[in-house]
Amino acid sequence: MVGFVRRKIFLMIVSTSIVTLAGLMLFACGFGYYVYSLLQVDSIDVKPDATELDRISSIDRWLDEQHDDHNFNGVVLIVRDGDVLLSKTCGFVDHTATTELDSHTALRLASVSKQFTAAGILRLAEMELLQLDDPVAKHLPGFAIEKVTIRHLLNQTSGIPGQYMSLAEKHRETFGDTLTISNVVDLVSMHTKPERSPNAAMEYSNTNYVLLAGVIEAASGVSYEEFMSEELFHPLGMHDSRVWNLMSDSRSANQAGDFDQLDDERTPVDTTWLDGVAGDGAVFCSLNDFVIWNEFWYGSPLLSDALLQQAFDRPRLSDGSRSEYGFGWMIERNRHWHNGAWLGANTYIVRYSDSRCCLVVLDNSSNLRLDAIASELEAVLQPIFLRN
Repeated sequence: MVGFVRRKIFLMIVSTSIVTLAGLMLFACGFGYYVYSLLQVDSIDVKPDATELDRISSIDRWLDEQHDDHNFNGVVLIVRDGDVLLSKTCGFVDHTATTELDSHTALRLASVSKQFTAAGILRLAEMELLQLDDPVAKHLPGFAIEKVTIRHLLNQTSGIPGQYMSLAEKHRETFGDTLTISNVVDLVSMHTKPERSPNAAMEYSNTNYVLLAGVIEAASGVSYEEFMSEELFHPLGMHDSRVWNLMSDSRSANQAGDFDQLDDERTPVDTTWLDGVAGDGAVFCSLNDFVIWNEFWYGSPLLSDALLQQAFDRPRLSDGSRSEYGFGWMIERNRHWHNGAWLGANTYIVRYSDSRCCLVVLDNSSNLRLDAIASELEAVLQPIFLRN
């Protein structure tokens, strides 16, 4: 009788465990599907043989639908050979929903900013204030990591881990209320050791590009923000664009704010003490200025063609293989791209050099669907982008 009771209790426990496990599995599946659904968007309704005009019109309507469904708050630019095929704005400048985005609104670029930092370094090389193969220590006195060059930073092959944010939090008592570019340079020099030898591998690291901002300041003698304005944005006529962080004097009137959006509810996303740095981010740019920026990479009086072309070279690593990271660009043959995410900004740019086409997608509403939106747009645009 005792054995029977024990067996019965055992079976009850097993049955309960199975039911509980099944429930947990169903919950996990349901939650997983819910998360998956948050990342998806409806397909753009366009026929395979649709004309270029029909494709652009379908994209235009689809973006309106995505905005109406609270799936997109941002801007989209489609350019071919300098001609704007679509300049689209959907939504609001900030959480107050009082001002609509327009083609002059400057949105946070997050890591898409890296190509701007790379251009700043190339500009310094054109001005003969540095060489790309200079050791970083030549321009940052006290920088203790030997053999790392400016080119290694640009190509993300320095071996320096991308941990400056966690490192800064660990040593926060050392700094004031705002982390700066020079603070990061000091942190890396004092508390970081490369995980690999320079040029051994490509490892994406935000730290590399903050260090590049430090190099720009050291070589130019002015702030990163001032150098980018005076040597790139103003000469190129990019009057909507700027570097902005917590070290800046003020915000621009055309500058978008970041926010979280859930249906019609919008909550501002505030900067943190880490937002005194730049180089890995902190550039703000408008749709109008991206037309100019795209053309810059095909040739500019500010840079020699030989320097500019190096931005799109796939560097050869120590083992003889090729990396796919250029100077602030992922390189896939004639397709060059980068994305970014910080605070409420989610960003994407892709260029097809053979057809001279470019797609820019920027959102300032913490949009989890941004990658899916960009992928859908790029897929529909393939017949245009692959046409030589």
